[in-house]
Amino acid sequence: MTDLKLFRRDADGRDIEPRGSTVVLEVELQRRIEAGMEAMLGIRFLASEYPTGPWHRGRIDTLGVDEAKTPTLIEYKKGSDSGVLSQAVSYLTWLESAHH
Repeated sequence: MTDLKLFRRDADGRDIEPRGSTVVLEVELQRRIEAGMEAMLGIRFLASEYPTGPWHRGRIDTLGVDEAKTPTLIEYKKGSDSGVLSQAVSYLTWLESAHH
């Protein structure tokens, strides 16, 4: 798998790759997805870095809701890790129990 690359438009309308740390690029990616997720994915943005409470002590990177009112979460990860799926499932389980 290759690294994800981000680009921005300069004053002349050209796409350029911003220089900076991975953290800055990940935050920029998160902000761009949150700003356009309704138009791109049909998911209404609700919150960024949404806390999952004192018991779970996690944060959902991006929380949204789709047209069927189903909670949707996006987690941003730089690498591949088998724990990512279990993290997402635990967040969805928490959302289900917290809102019923």
